[in-house]
Amino acid sequence: MALLELHDLNKHFGGLHVTNSVNLAFEPGEIHCLIGPNGAGKSTLFRLILGEYRPGSGEIHFAGEDITALKPFARIGRGMSVKFQVPGIFKGLAVRQNLEIALQRTHRGAELNHEIDRLLAFLGLEAEQKQTAGNLSHGQKQWLEIGMAISLKPRMLLLDEPTAGMSPEETFQTGQMVQRLNAEGMTVLAVEHDMAFVRQVAQRVTVLHLGQVFAQGTIEQIVADERVAAIYLGQAHHA
Repeated sequence: MALLELHDLNKHFGGLHVTNSVNLAFEPGEIHCLIGPNGAGKSTLFRLILGEYRPGSGEIHFAGEDITALKPFARIGRGMSVKFQVPGIFKGLAVRQNLEIALQRTHRGAELNHEIDRLLAFLGLEAEQKQTAGNLSHGQKQWLEIGMAISLKPRMLLLDEPTAGMSPEETFQTGQMVQRLNAEGMTVLAVEHDMAFVRQVAQRVTVLHLGQVFAQGTIEQIVADERVAAIYLGQAHHA
């Protein structure tokens, strides 16, 4: 059974049909990347999945439950977690304190410290743990927020352009993190522009265009699809 299913999702903003009868299924344990040109409807679809937007029509099912009407916090309670494009970290607090805040609902005492240490090691931020989070590099801030998102041990991690503004090296390291999380059983859905990242991590790719599912397959199939090149990859090559 699919972990997340979208059935005939539609969303209008005024006269603009931004999400147009989208049907998608995301399998447990996969890394799925959502790509498409600007204005394709990726961000809107992402916010529909999170519950920030309500669809005009259609349904969203997660782990077999209809969650279409649930608020974002209730979806997180069911096992979704999200990392947005702009890091939502506590910039005035130390790196370690950021992780402590994220973990303190579910962990106490020695167990809390052990879990913070484990996350710091996973994120490569052990040396920076006492630094003020606002002083981290852009990539490190993104990693810290990924750490906060996975502190909930979600069944599905939603990533909104996780490598935006990163250097190629940081992008690759982020890809390695995502692959390690996936190897531990986490399902990952990433909205992403960076094709190097998509090539590195994606097991399946969905291309959106004008609010509709335009193509789907492995990264090799998508790159070889001349229709996709015409609407998206061609733009990237000429950019």
